[in-house]
Amino acid sequence: MRRFNGWGDEDVEYPLKDTMKRMLRELVGEPVYTYTASKDQLLSKIDKTRIRSSVTCVTIRDIDRLYHARGQSLPDWISLRFGEVNTFPDGVAYPTDDQDLKELIDIAKDNKFCLIPYGGGTSVLGHINPISMDRPIITVSMEKMNRIVGINEQNRVAEFYAGISGPDIEKTLMSMGYTLGHFPQSFEFSTLGGWVATKSSGQQSFGYGRIDNMFMGAEVYTPKGMLKIPHVPDSAAGPDIKELVLGSEGRIGILSKISVRISKIPEKELFEAYFMPSWEVGFKVVKMLTQERYPLSLLRLSNPKETTAHLLMAGKEFIIGMLKKYLSLRGVTDQGSLLVVGYSGKSKVVNRTQREVRSLIKRFKGVPTYTLIGKAWQKNRFKAPYLRNSLWEEGYAVDTLETCVPWDKVGSTIRDIEESLESALIDEDERVYAFSHLSHFYITGPSIYTTYIYRIARDFGTTLNRWKKLKHAASKAIIRNKGTISHHHGVGLDHKEYLEAEKGEIGIGILKDMISSFDPYNIMNPGKLV
Repeated sequence: MRRFNGWGDEDVEYPLKDTMKRMLRELVGEPVYTYTASKDQLLSKIDKTRIRSSVTCVTIRDIDRLYHARGQSLPDWISLRFGEVNTFPDGVAYPTDDQDLKELIDIAKDNKFCLIPYGGGTSVLGHINPISMDRPIITVSMEKMNRIVGINEQNRVAEFYAGISGPDIEKTLMSMGYTLGHFPQSFEFSTLGGWVATKSSGQQSFGYGRIDNMFMGAEVYTPKGMLKIPHVPDSAAGPDIKELVLGSEGRIGILSKISVRISKIPEKELFEAYFMPSWEVGFKVVKMLTQERYPLSLLRLSNPKETTAHLLMAGKEFIIGMLKKYLSLRGVTDQGSLLVVGYSGKSKVVNRTQREVRSLIKRFKGVPTYTLIGKAWQKNRFKAPYLRNSLWEEGYAVDTLETCVPWDKVGSTIRDIEESLESALIDEDERVYAFSHLSHFYITGPSIYTTYIYRIARDFGTTLNRWKKLKHAASKAIIRNKGTISHHHGVGLDHKEYLEAEKGEIGIGILKDMISSFDPYNIMNPGKLV
């Protein structure tokens, strides 16, 4: 059963180790425990629906409306945990085919309903939240449109309905000898449609590419009619219509069928970890591996603060103590940085690349742990979001943000983001712990991913206001350093006010005109993106 007010399945726990608890008390402060609103308390806040129960494939059950009221942003969590959710969809639609989608849009146009496309509910920026308005809102859950349409092995293209989840995509493709290779941290619950709508990146994008590299074509049901984008290898026939769909966040229509490029299952895949003597040395290595186009599937470089946090989260004090002594003898101190490298492909290519990478890292005095930590990273790669549940129960809130900048701006941007976060609550005498890693790499620069932790307050307003201060401080730091306001999370509600700094006044106007062209009735996910 999915949690109604947290991440993932109710049966899965990822408890904090005592080492991490001690670190948080030391660096953030003693936790302030608060109550959590019950499911019944939240259900009691749901108003009477504004739609009839006879609408096509729509349920007006309160439990469905609750489970589709919020996503996974920290403001969503704060509202749910404190019982301060004040907007709910009037109903939830569960279409099973294209005819249902067409009828839903026709009904919405005729009755001035609004529609919110909903995939796996993993949005961290408010994409799927109903906003307060005088029109009824129907959330359109795609969970029943979740199967493969077909596969063309000669062209290496597969077509799926948009509601299919990451695990079901891989299970389907692997039975035929293929993989999509798209593994975002939300992989277990997010959907193909959600990935396309938010321009998602997977953990192994270094090798497989982002979802926009995989996206070949689609059928999109819009208020103006069905938009069909046929898949061709490439085209110079004017601006690419696919780019209007990628990152559109439900504003132009509902994705139905999606065609994607697929790959053969790699003959060999493994992940290795190295401790670099410093962040600066690790940075030189990942820059070299990227710009010299090493055939890797993954690179991830943690800064010293994140490296320390990961070791403390492991919790095995004796083993960690021995590891630190060993690393110290090899010249890696507390300023060391953890580097994870992923290899995927033909066995001969993986073996040759592995030798070359090891030789390069040895030249830079990196200390290998080979697959010991790499296997642990692979095993727990999708578990990290469960720590949000554990941290909240311990009295702490955690959030993440990301950007992408050129190589020559990485150091200054990380410093500015972390310092801005750690000083944002000084007026309340509150401390914040922030740490970062580089996670997606391009010839001209990498993506920066920052995590920050702060104390929950005893009341809703203070806890939410602390998040607002932190979000604004970090967003302004990103803008100062001319980074993108989002590398792979999207825009939704939380980034909307910062988008013009990146797109410019004319760019925002073009986006608004594009949305109006597809949706002159303003029924598709209003209030998001722009």
